[in-house]
Amino acid sequence: MRNFILPKYYKSDLITTLKSIRNTQEKRNNFSPTKFNVGNLTFYIPRYFGFCFGVKNAIEICYKVINENPKKTIYLLSEMIHNPNVNKDLEENGVKFIKDEKGNTIIPWEKIKKEDIVIIPAFGTTIENLQILKSKGIKTEKFDTTCPFVTKVWTKSDQLSSENHTVIIHGKPEHEETKSTFSHARKKGPTIIIKDIIEAKKLSKYILNNSTDNFFEDFKNRFSKDFNPLKDLHKIGVVNQTTMLAEETKEITQFFENIMRKKYGEKYYKDHIANTRDTLCYATNENQISTHEVAKINADLAIIVGGYNSSNTSQLVKICEKRFPTFFISSEKNIISKKNITHFSIDEKREIITKNYLPETRDINVIIGSGASCPDSVLERVLEKICSFYNQKIDKDNIIKKFMKK
Repeated sequence: MRNFILPKYYKSDLITTLKSIRNTQEKRNNFSPTKFNVGNLTFYIPRYFGFCFGVKNAIEICYKVINENPKKTIYLLSEMIHNPNVNKDLEENGVKFIKDEKGNTIIPWEKIKKEDIVIIPAFGTTIENLQILKSKGIKTEKFDTTCPFVTKVWTKSDQLSSENHTVIIHGKPEHEETKSTFSHARKKGPTIIIKDIIEAKKLSKYILNNSTDNFFEDFKNRFSKDFNPLKDLHKIGVVNQTTMLAEETKEITQFFENIMRKKYGEKYYKDHIANTRDTLCYATNENQISTHEVAKINADLAIIVGGYNSSNTSQLVKICEKRFPTFFISSEKNIISKKNITHFSIDEKREIITKNYLPETRDINVIIGSGASCPDSVLERVLEKICSFYNQKIDKDNIIKKFMKK
């Protein structure tokens, strides 16, 4: 496994060490949670969580660029990853953002000069943005932090188009990664975006009925130029935004297989839908499996840490909130006191305050996890804050020794 050079303040004396011990001593397919006690508190942490390969790669490139180019103006096309702590730190190191997460311009293109450095974020970027940079004489090859699993999806999309399949992207239409994938795929062939199984079912009606009806209104701004539902839905292949729930993408793919089986019969349906299961991101999948595993615990509550605009973190929250009270926070600062916590409501799309979130019982079981763009150090500060309410100090050395003996 590759070792990345990351700022020390992103690491944790306890969390990073426990993660390293388990990765060294145990098989990769052991998804049992990490468990340790601090006084009357029992903490459970998913086997896989925090910075994934793509995020580590992006962070390493960014800080290397910063350190090697102290006199140059450095830009990021947009947020490098969806984590406020990391993006704030990059800004404090002089990096400027050209666009926000929704694609709104912060810094006009005309202010960016040929000699400036522009970093491509981990989500990748659109062909249109790349063309603008090329027209300005700005080279991005050395400063491209696009996740390799995102480029893998692009490669698969190219293959599908070359085989005359229409590319169906399972993703959030407003997400930078989905926008990037859509931009690349539509240049090669018919492409359409669906965000969930509900929209998959809506699209299936056009496949089965061979009609246009309300298609262009139902999928407005989410299909490629000259898309024709009468001829472009005979052969399809599903790829995904890598941070979506893997089980949802599998469900959608299976659903479309059944639709093609219904339309073309058992003998011929495989000619009309491609096998695209190899585009699922292993890190996203492992994080979700680990969270499903830890959710089997009889916990009193779960605290999931990450950026509120982080798609992969929101999927972990959804898994946990089916089982017990779950609080989606961006850092330890959300934990106001033993009585009050501010957290993000995915349904309401805003921060809310919950009172009496910690149970009054003596022995408490707490699940703490994080998204793929959250530093281990933030997770440790959350642990410390919870423990402080019970006048407990974390004996890190003792916890680590116990794991070393296992």
